[in-house]
Amino acid sequence: MKITAIRATPVNIPLEAPYLWSYGSLAGFSKTIVEVETSDGLVGLGEGPSPANAAVIANSFAPRLIGRDPIDIQACETLCLPSWRGVYTDVDFASIRAFGAIEMALWDLRGKAWGRSLSDLFGGRVRDAITFTDYFAFREARDGVGGESDPQAVLDYCLGQRERFGTTMFEGKLSTADPKPSIETLALLREGLGPEAVLRIDSNKAYSLATATRIAQAIEPLGIRSWEDPVATFEDMAKLRRHTAIPFSVHTPDLRRAVALGVPDAFCTDVNVHGGIGRTLKFIAACEQMGLDFWCYSGDSGIASSVYLHLAAAFDHIREPSQSLFHMQPFDVIEEGPLRPRNNLVPVPTGPGIGVTLSPDRLAFCHRHFVDNGPFNKFHDPDRPDRFRRLPLS
Repeated sequence: MKITAIRATPVNIPLEAPYLWSYGSLAGFSKTIVEVETSDGLVGLGEGPSPANAAVIANSFAPRLIGRDPIDIQACETLCLPSWRGVYTDVDFASIRAFGAIEMALWDLRGKAWGRSLSDLFGGRVRDAITFTDYFAFREARDGVGGESDPQAVLDYCLGQRERFGTTMFEGKLSTADPKPSIETLALLREGLGPEAVLRIDSNKAYSLATATRIAQAIEPLGIRSWEDPVATFEDMAKLRRHTAIPFSVHTPDLRRAVALGVPDAFCTDVNVHGGIGRTLKFIAACEQMGLDFWCYSGDSGIASSVYLHLAAAFDHIREPSQSLFHMQPFDVIEEGPLRPRNNLVPVPTGPGIGVTLSPDRLAFCHRHFVDNGPFNKFHDPDRPDRFRRLPLS
């Protein structure tokens, strides 16, 4: 079996309404969907975190990989990436993330060729359904959806999610320039959802150490399960640890610094940041050895999200719920999507490989949205659209 074609398609995956975060307003996500076709007629699916991945894959990786054995993933990586071992100044992270999309498709092909699911390839399942948090945030209104602009509206939204979908695990933004509305929202959520509800928060590095210290003192009695990126650096996080017992999580996969500094307590990443599934498996195993939790990212299509399902199914160490924006995503590129948790759970796909089916019509719709509107600007500030925000906000 040989690789005969590689297609990389940039797409937009809109949210039903833009949500507010530390950098501004986010209306959706722009990705690259990858198809790797073989001489046996199999097609492997992958996903890259940026539309810029498409050019790297088409111009650099595809010419090197056509005619190669898709099962030999290590050889494919050697053809595409120079040696790298971690977070250093000489690392080309754009290429690493783009190759992660290719590598995902190669794992999908391996599963399809052998008739086994990804979780089987990872060693077998310890669970058949995976827990996810449901997201909340202050949101702008769009087409009659969203518009939660005060704490009561956010509570009403979360109560509605609990009523409709049985959600009892929530994660949301604590990143307003004045932290008071965010703190009031958390207090109202804890009162309205009850003591058993899981509440995690994400500040996206919005705050200085001094402000984060004041916030921690206000929210610690609320039983916060985890606080993601409260400050900008691991070093400031270590100082913040002196003032609160709230566990911290980050997206930056620097395990060495985490072990040296004693923070964070958990990593939340996608597969691409590690350069693919194979390196992610090693990272999760290292987290387990170091006693650090791991869970998966949000904001992806059903392709990458289903990979997260298989990872959590195969690793008993992934004990905490992963992130999801599933109920805020009205569109997907797979036939089985958008994924919809019920009672916090999403079933793990049972088919070979990743176990999902690319929809040509949905892929075309999301690609057309990208062509017509351009990529989503994750850093658009509705208050000052002519310039970018600078952190910390407070």
